[in-house]
Amino acid sequence: MAELIIMFREVLEASLIIGILYTYLKKSNNQDSIKMLWSGVGAAVLISIVISVLFQNIAGGFEGNASKIFEGIVMIIASIVLTTMIIWMAQNKNISEDLKNQAEQALTSSFKYGIFTLAFVAVFREGVEIILFLYAIGIKDGISIFPSIIGTVLGLLAGYGIFVQGVKIPLKTFFNVTSVFLIFVAAGMLTYGIHELESGGVIPYMGGKTHIQEDSITATRMNGDSKIFSLDKEKKAKKWASRIWNINPDTIKFSEYSSEEDCPYEWKNEECFQYPIMHDKGAIGGLLKGFFGYNGDPSLIEFITWLLSMVGLNYLYQKIGRRKE
Repeated sequence: MAELIIMFREVLEASLIIGILYTYLKKSNNQDSIKMLWSGVGAAVLISIVISVLFQNIAGGFEGNASKIFEGIVMIIASIVLTTMIIWMAQNKNISEDLKNQAEQALTSSFKYGIFTLAFVAVFREGVEIILFLYAIGIKDGISIFPSIIGTVLGLLAGYGIFVQGVKIPLKTFFNVTSVFLIFVAAGMLTYGIHELESGGVIPYMGGKTHIQEDSITATRMNGDSKIFSLDKEKKAKKWASRIWNINPDTIKFSEYSSEEDCPYEWKNEECFQYPIMHDKGAIGGLLKGFFGYNGDPSLIEFITWLLSMVGLNYLYQKIGRRKE
């Protein structure tokens, strides 16, 4: 569901920018510049697609810890970019006037590709953000194509309705509401980025303790729970000990299915199982994870990161992003 909101908002932002520029150029009777405008839009979309393919190929080349480190870095960058976008939209209350001024400067300058560049940069920026955000969501929760398509279509229809049909949409309310939602998404991205760096060994597991004995490792959590691991499972023992709680329901296993082809649910470690509805990978738990960064068994550093990021992002949005209101 997060991808629907992000695609809708990103496509709508791009549509608003292009719509403002198109309306200005049409009213000022700059037909040649309108052609340059659409050329810039087309070039930006094409190059965004090419970059998306290259990005996926690069990302697919990492394995093991390198893959986790790469994904962790991408998640953190995506969180920072998303936060910047939220604050930028909150700060800029006169985007229409700013764009008109930029268009006027482009038309009066000696650089004949000014309008092309303006349109290209506007759309390309949104395209790069979409690539980054969807990849980050895909790492954490998997990407659903249908909601992404719906979000894109709705964004285009909203832009068409505003500039062609003259439909009045409360954009200020829309961006305020979605900004609050995206703060949760950004916090979830940052937290999961830390989770991946922790799994990749860049950040050590914190909280709890492990005690190595002659033939086993005893892992103890901060709440007093303990578990025995074999000597070759030291990393798993430290990972288990770092969890401050685990409220995920136990997975439901189906012994009657003996192969991946027969299993109608999840297949892992030669077992067929299903995640309960409130598990953070289940139906409702998965939605909570996608919307609010919910995690049924967070590590100490993950929980601290989520808590601090929620407080910090809300502060930035309220004090910096909306200070001009």
